[in-house]
Amino acid sequence: MFDYLIVGAGFAGSVLAERLASVSNKKVLIIDQRDHIGGNAYDYFNKQGILIHKYGPHIFHTNSKKVFDYLSEFTQWRQYEHRVLASVDGQLVPIPINQNTINKLYGLNLSCSEIEGFFESKAEKRERVLTSEDVVVNKVGRELYEKFFKNYTRKQWDLDPSELDASVTARVPTRTNRDDRYFTDTYQAMPLHGYTHMFRKMLSHPNIKVMLNTDYREIADVIPYKVMIYTGPIDAYFNYCYGRLPYRSLEFKFETYDMKTYQPTGTVNYPNEHAYTRTTEFKYLTGQSHDKTTIVYEFPKAEGDPYYPIPRPENAEIYKKYQRLANAMTNTYFTGRLATYKYYNMDQVVAQSLTLFEKVSQQQSEKHVNGQKIYQHT
Repeated sequence: MFDYLIVGAGFAGSVLAERLASVSNKKVLIIDQRDHIGGNAYDYFNKQGILIHKYGPHIFHTNSKKVFDYLSEFTQWRQYEHRVLASVDGQLVPIPINQNTINKLYGLNLSCSEIEGFFESKAEKRERVLTSEDVVVNKVGRELYEKFFKNYTRKQWDLDPSELDASVTARVPTRTNRDDRYFTDTYQAMPLHGYTHMFRKMLSHPNIKVMLNTDYREIADVIPYKVMIYTGPIDAYFNYCYGRLPYRSLEFKFETYDMKTYQPTGTVNYPNEHAYTRTTEFKYLTGQSHDKTTIVYEFPKAEGDPYYPIPRPENAEIYKKYQRLANAMTNTYFTGRLATYKYYNMDQVVAQSLTLFEKVSQQQSEKHVNGQKIYQHT
């Protein structure tokens, strides 16, 4: 008898498994359809011995001391501040757009205060900022929007930015200083020995059993457990009764080159040319020393593994229907990106799971005190 069956061994499921096992002394079975733990953060050494991220670059950053301290129980860190260049007008310029970006792009030498005036002179103020196009044009005007955002967003989402929720481009700030870091969080670091190493330590508690290459439906009626925590796609759990929730997927093309470095920074975005959106060179992220280097090209596509929920009002309405079904269930909890149909950063998923652990512990404790029998499968 397991106390908990956890579906999905990514951040959401693994954090909950570890907390339930080590803090609450619960017996946990965590399963995954894939042949590895770590979800999309899974990394491994390729044939050339270079540490790569199988599902595209995962750069850890957070403002939460609680999240950072928690993960520090399972990994040492390598300090790393991610930088991104964008290929625009035949030049590689920093993104997010900042003082250096504008000065290099236009051959100017504007100060911080002058940059602010430059943006204001270009901005087309909107009374209501509803779409991704509105966000950018309202801040920096149409010319910069078309150079940096319009075509990149079209490639990424197969939709015009005017058709997408404002949250998509709002994730990328505009700066009036020279700060060329992609993130400005307090804690910016990479697991010293990789994400998979961190997940192995997280799931090493003797109360945790791991099953891979397993669909939960194959074992849910066979292996007894009391409570399920589900981190997979919520529409799949309910057999798509309200239809499929749409996602954008990615195809990754890895190339290894016989040189120490291939590009000048960790990631280069290609807003306008090429079918791919960006290239990432892993050695910048990992700090690995190697005579060769591996980069990954990212090609957005419609079909495949679900990566990005498509933020449109009609999709939010479908999700709400599934959410109502989920809320009506007892002894089954839904958490993580796929189960809540929302794009979270890794630290947000960890924070969500730590919060859910407290909630689950309290609710299950109350049921035990009240003498309720909560065995689902015997």
